[in-house]
Amino acid sequence: MEPDTGINRTVLTEFILLGLVDSEELQSVVFVLFLFAYMVTVGGNLSILAAILVEPKLHTPMYFFLGNLSVLDVGCITVTVPPMLDRLLSHKRTISYGACLSQLFFFHLLAGMDCFLLAAMAYDRFLAICRPLTYSTHMSHLIQRILVAVSWACALTNALTHTLALSTLNFCGPNEINHFYCDLPQLFQISCSSTQVNELVLFVAGFILAGTPVVLIITSYIRVAVAVLRIRSVTGRKKAFSTCGSHLTVVCLFYGTGIFNYMRLGSEEASDKDKGVGVFNTVINPMLNPLIYSLRNPDVQGVLWRVLVGR
Repeated sequence: MEPDTGINRTVLTEFILLGLVDSEELQSVVFVLFLFAYMVTVGGNLSILAAILVEPKLHTPMYFFLGNLSVLDVGCITVTVPPMLDRLLSHKRTISYGACLSQLFFFHLLAGMDCFLLAAMAYDRFLAICRPLTYSTHMSHLIQRILVAVSWACALTNALTHTLALSTLNFCGPNEINHFYCDLPQLFQISCSSTQVNELVLFVAGFILAGTPVVLIITSYIRVAVAVLRIRSVTGRKKAFSTCGSHLTVVCLFYGTGIFNYMRLGSEEASDKDKGVGVFNTVINPMLNPLIYSLRNPDVQGVLWRVLVGR
């Protein structure tokens, strides 16, 4: 929003999150659905993490990264859904300025980490399929930890940049955010300062910090596809495509919704659509990830079954 000169402004100390629905009857339905989704997501991702920890056969680079992804999914949904459920229970829609910035920081920290972790997983599949003889050397325990540490550093830089840039904006009214959590596009819309610099920062950061992993993922999978097509064994091709297919599904869901959400700045009439995208980003994606990986992975299925039946 462009600044309005000559107007007496009162700096806002809290915002009103309008949420997903208005009527109390629908709010009860939303509460039950989101509580169920939260429990399924946390339970599913922690189950995969437990399976990876207890099964020595799963102590490989691919499952090391998958375990980290499960932790991120639990964190991402925890940042947004429990506060929303609390507001639905208390019938209080307000959120303080500090809490709003904190939520935005942790959401972008975890989402940014997701970007880089998905790129690391694609690089791991490239090495495993295209460089099998040197795979253990190029994907040692040290390199795995370095990739995760670099991903956290880049994600932290991204989250701090956006949070600090947002803290320079003035908010003097209106204070209603047409969403169920605090995010950049919706906060830009209600700022009474010029957001041109912030939008430029978001575009440049998105182009570099999200675009670079996308290029790495696409390059890795083009080379993986070429290598897999050269495999003479039908069983071998099917196994390779099955493993890579799970990862590509997650990548498409994550980046598709992210591009839709952050590359359409300045479109105020799209706020209701943004809620749907927000639900997909914060609830559907983390809930689907364990299903996508476990349903297509007999190793994880076997371990989960043994854990559940106690054998």
